[in-house]
Amino acid sequence: MRNVYRTLTPGLALLALAVSGCATTMEDIVKSPSVELRSVEVMGLGFNGQTFLLSFNVENPNPFALPVSSVSYSLKLDGQRFASGQTPGEFSVPASGSGEFAISVDLNLLQSAPQLLSIVRQGVRKDVAYELDGRFDIDIPLAPAVSFRNTGAIRLRPTSF
Repeated sequence: MRNVYRTLTPGLALLALAVSGCATTMEDIVKSPSVELRSVEVMGLGFNGQTFLLSFNVENPNPFALPVSSVSYSLKLDGQRFASGQTPGEFSVPASGSGEFAISVDLNLLQSAPQLLSIVRQGVRKDVAYELDGRFDIDIPLAPAVSFRNTGAIRLRPTSF
């Protein structure tokens, strides 16, 4: 019952705002969050595949929580496509607050993109430029998906395996 209340309250508030301003659309009401790639952690390296954990920080500029139901993303490292996809979100970013989420990615760099293997090796020793694009599907009635985009530099973190 409590989860229903949390989901309905922001939805009703958004609906009231949309109805009160005829020229206002839901896209105008829901502001895009700021999403930053916090880390790329090498969880496992093998000949048949590699596992990475992508961790993100999210800043919500809206005066209501953003309950994320799924995340679509595309990540480039040093200009090369590294990972993309869609995954269930199942997290919420507090109103005017911040949150974190992580995505586990399984790749085969030896088959898909040998140049990425070099980038991963170099990225453990120096910062690598990244480009991040994506969108959050929001679990609020009538709320549109919200897009995000960011660029920066990050150093890959190996773990002991």
